[in-house]
Amino acid sequence: MFDIVYTHPDFILINKHPDVSVHKDDGDTMLLAEVAKRSGDEQLYLIHRLDKMTSGLLLLGRNAASASELSQLFSAREVEKYYLAIGSKKPKKKQGLVSGDMERSRRSSWKLINSQRNPAITQFQSLAGEPGQRLFLCKPHTGKTHQIRVALKSIGSPILGDPIYNASSAADRGYLHAFAIRFVYQQQNYSFIVDPRNTPSLGDKWNQTSICQGIETWLTPWELSWPKLNK
Repeated sequence: MFDIVYTHPDFILINKHPDVSVHKDDGDTMLLAEVAKRSGDEQLYLIHRLDKMTSGLLLLGRNAASASELSQLFSAREVEKYYLAIGSKKPKKKQGLVSGDMERSRRSSWKLINSQRNPAITQFQSLAGEPGQRLFLCKPHTGKTHQIRVALKSIGSPILGDPIYNASSAADRGYLHAFAIRFVYQQQNYSFIVDPRNTPSLGDKWNQTSICQGIETWLTPWELSWPKLNK
């Protein structure tokens, strides 16, 4: 269900496994309660969210004060987040920016529209994957529901195994992973990476030769060349 990556007096960072819900739904065990059992906390606080299909780094507060302070960092866009994804088709562009408002579409899906009133903003880079696939490194600047999944679909490369935006693709999971996070908390710098390779619970396609080689080049994603965005 999860692995504990780092324990701080004020927060815990876990690696959430794919197909584990952050909230209790459909009879799922409440993730925070399970982490608290292992960490010995009476209560943990959710700072941000990951979709059920998404694996990777999830930050949890250990007390109300730290949870509030960390949540404010996210709200102020002072937390750098990086995601890995495997797209199932050749994208319309190999790198750049996807920006647009999101609105509800059919069932539980969302779609990107052209207006920019309160846009979802995602920068991305990509490398060749296995035949018919593309490896993406995404840097979201906002935190909208399904943001990266919709962004990659909008450029013609929906995520492999995504049950909503790429239902016809067969895979052992939806290949979106919260790969890295960096932030400053109480004047201390923190940066973490969870490399999905060679971890069976995170899916086997990260170990494909070209995907593996691509991840190797991105192990310090904050040092890559990311064009500055106008605030």
